Amino acid sequence: MKNLEICLSPELIHLHNLEGKIVVVVDIFRATSTMVAALGNGVSEIKTFASLDECRAMKSKGYLIAGERNGQKVEGFDLGNSPIAYLDGKYSGQKLAMTTTNGTLALSKSKDAEEILIGAFPNISATVKYLQSKDRDILIFCAGWKGKFNLEDSLYGGALAKGLEETHSSEDDASLAMTSLFEKEGNDLKGFLSQASHAKRLQNHNIEADIDFCLTNDSFDLVGKVVESKLIRWA
Repeated sequence: MKNLEICLSPELIHLHNLEGKIVVVVDIFRATSTMVAALGNGVSEIKTFASLDECRAMKSKGYLIAGERNGQKVEGFDLGNSPIAYLDGKYSGQKLAMTTTNGTLALSKSKDAEEILIGAFPNISATVKYLQSKDRDILIFCAGWKGKFNLEDSLYGGALAKGLEETHSSEDDASLAMTSLFEKEGNDLKGFLSQASHAKRLQNHNIEADIDFCLTNDSFDLVGKVVESKLIRWA
């Protein structure tokens, strides 16, 4: 069997070897969930940036620009970090440049991987199926919150590890702990994760619909994959 491990924070990624592995970057609240929503509603490609200035510069190249810091839309950007904004297909066929507090930073730190995917509950089954078809070790990379561990990304790691247990084994403590937590709490994700610190931050911004979307399984049958520095709908 191939190996699966979980990195619980960008501050720990230097302890992991990415070469030859598929890295699944996870930012449940909300970057990777928003990316899945955008791709599922016809956005043709997404370029991600850790820097606000780099992302802002893409406006002159014909990209929509989406910027979020500390849970809120950045002034002067077309969009923030809400998956709900894409659900009516309003931006179908357009190109998107995106920067967020945590998720796009984690993507930038994954460049040495063999493949980079994005992980989210709204496309988890499609991601499991794709990963099962690949003869590669997997690293689930949790974006966390400003370098700290968070519940939602790590619990997704446990859910993905559970879905892959027929093809991938885990020996690291993070995978064992998060798989056990998902087995215990996975039947009520919304109830359990309502206690999470970032969920409470988002609730303070009155965006409960975003939270509901981010914790809904299999809204889309697609895989988000980075190809030549662009995130696209792969399958």
